[in-house]
Amino acid sequence: MAVLPIRIFGDPVLHSPALPVTAFDDALKTLVADMVDTMHEAPGVGLAGPQVGVPLRLFVYEYTDTDDVWHSGVAINPVLLVSPPPVEEAHEDLDAEGCLSFPGERFPLVRSTDALLRAVDADGAPFEVTASGWLARIFQHEYDHLDGHLYVDRLEFSYAKAASKIARKRSWGGPGLSWMPGVDTFDGGA
Repeated sequence: MAVLPIRIFGDPVLHSPALPVTAFDDALKTLVADMVDTMHEAPGVGLAGPQVGVPLRLFVYEYTDTDDVWHSGVAINPVLLVSPPPVEEAHEDLDAEGCLSFPGERFPLVRSTDALLRAVDADGAPFEVTASGWLARIFQHEYDHLDGHLYVDRLEFSYAKAASKIARKRSWGGPGLSWMPGVDTFDGGA
């Protein structure tokens, strides 16, 4: 398969709602395989269609939890239900989140601790996953991408200000910026 370039903060595809997937064909299966290869090479625990310039409602994920249970798959046209997030300030270490479209940075963000993901796979078969902890965080992070949001859009003021400063310093914020996993180096994210 192929590794795809990952779009960087500011590219319009990252800031617009994605469209439903309507064709469940070989092209979709190739896209999913390429997204998985890209996620591995980056490395990350999730990757959404808009992050590779494809404005469709799908994401891939792969995560091993603290009980050594491996969670992996593709979610196409997902619906995500979440519990209310805790009302607290983000913890700098426990809530630190990264994003492959805001590469090399991590900021704390409070997320809901539980989620229910309903979607279809690459063959159009429906499935449901109940998630908690980091898996729930991954689902929320990737689902946000499908609605045109990056995690830095949700940060508390002081962290949002720091993220904005980094984006300006790196000249992020416009169309056409991307990085190539395996070529360019950044710390991983989702």
